[in-house]
Amino acid sequence: MASKRSSFKIILGSSSEARRRILAEMGYEFTIVTADIDEKGIRKETPEELVMALAEAKADAILSKLQIKDYLEEDLPPTLLITADTVVVYKGTIREKPSSEEEAREFVKGYSGSHGGVVGSVLVTNLKTGTRKGGWERAEVYFYDIPDEVIDNMIEEGISLNVAGGLMLEHPLTLPFVESVVGSTDCVMGLPKALTESLIQEVL
Repeated sequence: MASKRSSFKIILGSSSEARRRILAEMGYEFTIVTADIDEKGIRKETPEELVMALAEAKADAILSKLQIKDYLEEDLPPTLLITADTVVVYKGTIREKPSSEEEAREFVKGYSGSHGGVVGSVLVTNLKTGTRKGGWERAEVYFYDIPDEVIDNMIEEGISLNVAGGLMLEHPLTLPFVESVVGSTDCVMGLPKALTESLIQEVL
């Protein structure tokens, strides 16, 4: 595996701790460049279209920051840019990051004794060839009843404000109330491993 991994470089276009951790778990070394885009300015009809459009917008924003000619030299290994986006779908409504503590509380209360869907996209761009491949994945998370004091603690810690749908699956406050996940937990956490790996191979 080492030779395959050293035959290209990776830039992760995300500030998400969970995405960093997942990509590292996959055995990749990478650098991080973040995109500064107005996510609320991009609207689509379906969650699948939305997460793909946001991953594309992040990639475009990062490409505009980079000196692309630096990645085109023939003797250099290819550099792959990975961008991603995740939304929660609850009762047919798309949920992104909560805009306030009140909204975060409303989001989490809704999952209590219920469930939410997660749609996550991955887009991989080969900076040397310009080839770009993307895809999306779905998962469902089912919850036990979440006590009000636990929801209060989540809001107080601020964990719900920085993640799609106010839902951070891997957080110690959340995990005890997760009944089951249908699909991959890494999709819920923001970077589906199998999809990411297959897209990397496609663009190479």
